[in-house]
Amino acid sequence: MGYTVEDWSIVAFSMAFIFYISTATCYAGYWVLQKDWMGQAGTAMAYVGATSLFVTLILRAQKSGYAPWSNLYETMVLFVLLITMFYLIVEYKHKIKVIGAVVMLISVGALWVASIMPHKYKAVSPLNPALQNKWNWMKDMLGPEYSSYALGWLDVHVFMVFVSYGAFAVAFGTSLMFLVKDYAETKGISNPLIDAFPSTEVLDEVSYKTIAWGFPWLGLGIIAGGAWANYAWGAYWSWDPKETWSLITWFIYGGYLHARLTKGWDGKKTAYLSILGFAGVIFLYWGVSFIIPGLHAYA
Repeated sequence: MGYTVEDWSIVAFSMAFIFYISTATCYAGYWVLQKDWMGQAGTAMAYVGATSLFVTLILRAQKSGYAPWSNLYETMVLFVLLITMFYLIVEYKHKIKVIGAVVMLISVGALWVASIMPHKYKAVSPLNPALQNKWNWMKDMLGPEYSSYALGWLDVHVFMVFVSYGAFAVAFGTSLMFLVKDYAETKGISNPLIDAFPSTEVLDEVSYKTIAWGFPWLGLGIIAGGAWANYAWGAYWSWDPKETWSLITWFIYGGYLHARLTKGWDGKKTAYLSILGFAGVIFLYWGVSFIIPGLHAYA
């Protein structure tokens, strides 16, 4: 009996999980042992792991005919893929690999959660009719044979939102590192592991730049979500719990940028805001979905 496309997507995900564990291990080894080859291996494994996740999503799209971020499992995979892309950009621009020890641990945790999800969340199954909106102009452009691969407001909404989540996750990791480094410097603590962290100035800058990049994507994602809501429910905004918390999260990160640009906040104050914002992201993504019922429950 041969493998199905869905079977191969599971294989690709399993391989990606192994690669990410190896990536996190290599970066941690580089941080602790300061061996250049371990940092280089971590970077190489990050690229391989991201490629495996990309293949996972492509195979699921081939099976379903929909954008491969249409259920909880797929969005977790997309989340980790985007975290990795943002991290690799940061690593390339700043030539710093130690941050990977923290960021890739976040990625491994997210993949572990995806791996233990019940099968009903992982299965490639037909979408709820409200989730099947497609742009007619794109269907016409692709033709009858490929019209199922057309995108719609929901697809754009989810992708934009998760681009912002990926950026915010990197900022969360660097903000945690900033607080540890700042505490050690303030207390005069000398520790080889903490000393290996980038300077507080660099960590603060990375947090700021990734949040500044993610913030407009979250805003655009909320706007696209309103367009989809009008299609699905007949109203652009219904104060659904997910809508409300997305706005709260957007305001937290907006407050971060406002305080930094107009009030001169930086360092610990903005690091705490970054962590608070990511807590809002986690609650928006998981808490609202399972704790507070609303229109997004089936999504």
